[in-house]
Amino acid sequence: MSVRRGTTLALATLTATGLLTACGTSDPAADLAAPKGHQDGGVNIGPDQDRIRGKKVQAAADLVPEAIRKRGTLRIGASADASPPLGFYATDDKTRIGSEIDIATLVADTLGLKPQFEEVSWENLFVGLDSSKFDAVLSNVTVTEERKEKYDFATYRLDNIAFEAEKGSGWTVKEPADVAGKTISVSSGTNQEKILVEWSEENVKAGREPVDITYFQKDTDYYLALQSGRIDAHLGPSPTAAYHVATAGQSEIIGQLSGAGGDLQGKIAVTTRKDSGLVKAYAAAIDHIVRDGSYGKVLKRWGLSGEAVEKSEINPPGLPKTKS
Repeated sequence: MSVRRGTTLALATLTATGLLTACGTSDPAADLAAPKGHQDGGVNIGPDQDRIRGKKVQAAADLVPEAIRKRGTLRIGASADASPPLGFYATDDKTRIGSEIDIATLVADTLGLKPQFEEVSWENLFVGLDSSKFDAVLSNVTVTEERKEKYDFATYRLDNIAFEAEKGSGWTVKEPADVAGKTISVSSGTNQEKILVEWSEENVKAGREPVDITYFQKDTDYYLALQSGRIDAHLGPSPTAAYHVATAGQSEIIGQLSGAGGDLQGKIAVTTRKDSGLVKAYAAAIDHIVRDGSYGKVLKRWGLSGEAVEKSEINPPGLPKTKS
């Protein structure tokens, strides 16, 4: 039974282990994500979500630029890939559900705006911001120093990434030396790729073997690669890795680190075009849903309580630029 054809998510394991911090077609590979016998975690993944909704808060709504208030909609970009529990397809194979959609909806409600979602490829999220097609992107975007040159950020979740390997692999990852000579996959254009490239370069400078980096854009592709032994591990967002571990039962988390790398805790944020006039409104909305408890309910529902923030930060320190 595929992730999207199932009726519930097996998320209990994610919360219990504390690990928590891309495909809209009926691909046979998707069956790897939730084989028969997976446990019922009680989370509805049907198109009728009964989503937690918020109410307009005038003080936050007043921070929204007048043109957007008059329009009445908040145009939100999200990744079209399926990455449960962040964003994926419901059982009707067309309705988008997940924690990112739920949080975006709460933010829009708080600002008194109707959420208007559009799913595009990862790189087109930023193209949409640059062209003012989107007012915001909520799609597991990490704050980086390079991105801060073009975009403003209001944080809403901690960012952790994880190495996922076949169950019983017998190795753990804590530092660059642990992945020397290993074949590791990532998605291109992500911070995981950036960190892995830097680790590989560190290995070479230290006289160790580099990392053999392989690229997959769809989760189901790396699931198959893990199962067939074509890769030793995959480096991706902790929520997605932990979800797959819990539902498939064929892999394990062998290492976890901040999405910002080094000693800096990574932050996931609502992303908007720099000087769009919206970032303070987003931060105010997030602070409100944190205080009223709706934010916590959403994270708990999707097994992400371990990645909660106490308040939203505007443009905090981000993943450093790559040293040239």
